[in-house]
Amino acid sequence: MSDGMGLLEAAFMGFVQGMTEFLPISSTAHIRIVGGLSNTPEPGAAFTAIIQIGTGLAVLLYFRRDLVQIIVAWWRALCGVHGKGWRARVGLTGPDETATADLVDTVPTTGSFQPTQTTQGSAQSTYGSASHSALMGWFIIIGTIPVVVLGLAFSDHIETTLRNLWVIVATLVVFGLLLGWADRTRPQNHQLDKLTWRHALWFGLFQALALIPGVSRSGATITGGRLMGYTREAAARYAFLLALPAIFGSGLYELAKVVIKGEPEDSAVVVPGAAAIVVATVVSFVVGYIVIIGFLKIVSTYSYMPFVYYRLGLAAVVAVLIVTGVVPASDTASADSHTQTVTTVVSAQCDPPTSSLQAECGK
Repeated sequence: MSDGMGLLEAAFMGFVQGMTEFLPISSTAHIRIVGGLSNTPEPGAAFTAIIQIGTGLAVLLYFRRDLVQIIVAWWRALCGVHGKGWRARVGLTGPDETATADLVDTVPTTGSFQPTQTTQGSAQSTYGSASHSALMGWFIIIGTIPVVVLGLAFSDHIETTLRNLWVIVATLVVFGLLLGWADRTRPQNHQLDKLTWRHALWFGLFQALALIPGVSRSGATITGGRLMGYTREAAARYAFLLALPAIFGSGLYELAKVVIKGEPEDSAVVVPGAAAIVVATVVSFVVGYIVIIGFLKIVSTYSYMPFVYYRLGLAAVVAVLIVTGVVPASDTASADSHTQTVTTVVSAQCDPPTSSLQAECGK
């Protein structure tokens, strides 16, 4: 790994990541833009994915009570505690909530979970009954499949072509307008206790759109939720939970590649040293946790329109910077590296020139 990024620069990148990861304004877009404005070598998609682990840990800490409830209910149902039939195992049927409530009560009260008492004395959570809490586990799994499949299928384009700033300008505008339209026109009828299999899949498909830089993982998921009629807070809460497998999956995958290979496949991308990565990750964790608290309070009171205006304004600024030549739309060094790689391959094939390659190499 390279030491091309100093600790102060790494801390700033972590701050940008933590500030923008959970807001519907795209953290990847900001990391890419900041990299273009500075003299820091392009850290690439791998660095962005790795420091996202910090913001993922912030979600784990804030929503730990919710996650305990979901995991306990999902595991008990899967093990057949509430019935041996497949419907009971996936949470389509289940017992009264008391057992799950007792287990959840062992976790310190923080975050979003606030149980209320039903007429039977059992705990009723943000996610409904114990059986529906078990379903939430399956919903998160189902919603993660699209981003995994599409992420692996288009990883090369995600890490190179789609990081072009013109692509980011377009996605900032298009998905900003879509979020604004959905938030202004769609009703707020559903809480997460009404989440269904079909809606869970749609949530996942919207999240997968965030593989395109500039879309925003939280922005895409929230937009999907608002289009389906979920409240602003419910859509935001589910965006946090659904992001966890994607954040840790991509982050650990990229981290493993860097550790095993030592350098990224693209020689134009400079992966910062271990110290810089740790600093950026820690800063993103601290800042991300603070942002989660503030963001949930904002969306429970106000609309998403301020974020829409911000996206449009940012897109305009970036477009001006590109046109005036302040920042390049694409990473020229990366393009040169790709050209050099192709040239090297052809040269290897043509030395010495033989058979069918001879005429072409001789030109």
